[in-house]
Amino acid sequence: MNTPDIKSSSQRLVSVDALRGFDMFWIIGADALVQALSRLGDTPVTRLLATQMDHVEWEGFRFYDLIFPLFLFIVGVSIVLSMDRMVAANGRKGALIRIARRSVLLFALGIFYYGGLTRAWPDVQFAGVLPRIALCYFIAATLYVLLPRKGLVVAVAVCLAGYWALMMFVPFPDVQLAHSKIGKKESQAQAIAPSVLLANVSTTVHGTFEEGHNLAHYVDYRWLPGKKRNLNYTNEGLLSTIPAVGTTLLGVMAGWLLTGARWSGRQKVGWLLAGGAAGVALGMLWGLEFPVIKRIWTSSYVLVAGGYSAILLGVFYLVVDVWQVRAWCQPFVWMGTNAITIYLVDNILGGFNDLARRVVGGNVQQFADAHLAKGCGDLMIALVGLVIAFWIVRFLYLRKIFLRV
Repeated sequence: MNTPDIKSSSQRLVSVDALRGFDMFWIIGADALVQALSRLGDTPVTRLLATQMDHVEWEGFRFYDLIFPLFLFIVGVSIVLSMDRMVAANGRKGALIRIARRSVLLFALGIFYYGGLTRAWPDVQFAGVLPRIALCYFIAATLYVLLPRKGLVVAVAVCLAGYWALMMFVPFPDVQLAHSKIGKKESQAQAIAPSVLLANVSTTVHGTFEEGHNLAHYVDYRWLPGKKRNLNYTNEGLLSTIPAVGTTLLGVMAGWLLTGARWSGRQKVGWLLAGGAAGVALGMLWGLEFPVIKRIWTSSYVLVAGGYSAILLGVFYLVVDVWQVRAWCQPFVWMGTNAITIYLVDNILGGFNDLARRVVGGNVQQFADAHLAKGCGDLMIALVGLVIAFWIVRFLYLRKIFLRV
């Protein structure tokens, strides 16, 4: 923990912190709030909103499928806002050392988040949200320090086109890795060893995108060590990290736009909105051939999610930094400046909703359901959980306590 310099903090783009906090808002409990509203009043509108709070099982795109790539996109924006100053202060070599140190620490926090060493091998989990953020930050920030802008543009194209080419043309054994048991709650020791499962498989396939029957899942099965969410593969696997780096680099491009001196604030908003709309359209078009699938982070998914991220950034930048209308987003700023902290606290506490149940669960919840409205108890729990989360980040923000990884 440390107290950031007041001058450097004041130079931050408030819209970026607010958007990061808005993203975390959905991760730590706002989805439960929408689900509770749906149970409280079952209407077409509430059902639609509740549906958007769940990930698509496989192919397609919903609002909740935007949450993780939006965070990576903001990581890319933040690289632009901080890295030039880091290079100026520490030199290129010093900046690369700091990037590596931050990435290792964040990766270690990710292992801790998923249980650390509480379980015996092979049930220690290396792949997940925080490890993916660490890898994407490390690669994108390193490329930012080493390459010119044209090189970074080429890197995005290589990430997306290269991943498509791998998934489309590289053959792998024709074996179905999907199964009825979800490995998240099972021991990894139950997985069948590749030497056994592949022993009698003589044919190969390529260019398939079914769950458990695609190159990304096969690579996880063969070479990803430790615990896998789905026993044979995971959502944040090895091969799909390549396009996830592309998502982060799209954020870098948005950061260039925000920090550029040649455009006015309104022009920057226009470029973000137009670029975002183009990204969504191109992603949907590419999705006709390379489906939009979050769980293997297809290149079409990168463009769709990156497009929506740019649109959201444009809206937040317009309202918060161009129009200077900021009172409404202050709670998001509190959360956005301590995003990793609140994410870890949520995990350590077992979830803010579980903590809220200690206050308004049990008989209080039953009374609300019986005497106010059915589903009101769940709504109270979701609201109290969010209040607790915002109270924590407000406490940290007012005392200028920030977790710096």
